[in-house]
Amino acid sequence: QVQLVESGGGLVQAGGSLRLSCAASGGTFSRYAMGWFRQAPGKEREFVAGISWSGVSTSYAVSVKGRFTISNDNAKNMVYLQMNSLKPEDTAVYYCGAAGALGRIVAGGGSWGQGTQVTVSS
Repeated sequence: QVQLVESGGGLVQAGGSLRLSCAASGGTFSRYAMGWFRQAPGKEREFVAGISWSGVSTSYAVSVKGRFTISNDNAKNMVYLQMNSLKPEDTAVYYCGAAGALGRIVAGGGSWGQGTQVTVSS
């Protein structure tokens, strides 16, 4: 089973940028679709972005499309989330996930890391 460790969270002002990273170990990384979810205090966990194992297919939540970019590097067993034009409503714990298919990631299935906090101040 794949293990996932997120990093790169922090405090940033509105309009700023952050890059989240997720390191995967165990399993066969190149066969996994990867993705990011987030959960804000008092809210349900929501899908943010996903990418197929080949990197050809991506999917984004409407709320982040055009501002966030997901990418992967199978040689390094890494997936990234570049977040630009951050807004206070992006404040949440961000979780990295891996699953056998992109559709399963979008649905919230698969294995998930412990999360990294992103806080956007106004």
